[in-house]
Amino acid sequence: MAKNQNKTVQNDSSVDAFIANVSNEAKRKDALELLDIMREVTGYTATMWGSSIIGFGKYHYKYASGREGDWAITGFSPRKQALTVYIMPGFSQFQGMLKKLGKHKLGKSCLYINKLDDVDRDVLKQMIKESVAYMREEYNVA
Repeated sequence: MAKNQNKTVQNDSSVDAFIANVSNEAKRKDALELLDIMREVTGYTATMWGSSIIGFGKYHYKYASGREGDWAITGFSPRKQALTVYIMPGFSQFQGMLKKLGKHKLGKSCLYINKLDDVDRDVLKQMIKESVAYMREEYNVA
């Protein structure tokens, strides 16, 4: 692997097979629902990124350091601890929505949800929609 190349890349693995292999039944059910939500909101086809991330769309980035690569515009992963939803622009513009969302935790671009019933699905959909719109504009993606 070339220096500065992402270890997690888009691949042809089956999204459906990945979700079918999620051992926790409740997490698997939430993953299927989140898959439907993201397909509906983004209009993109789901693809696997690495072995555990379901991504939607793709953008190319280039940092001042020269590092560049491709990444999903949004996506999620049904991790053991929580559903991880990737909101790539971060959360600074979503403070109002976060207050209405429900029970969650945040990372830099990660929204951690224990179960979908903990959050307002309409607020989640709106966050995903606005995040995708921002990324499309920022990175000139169709």
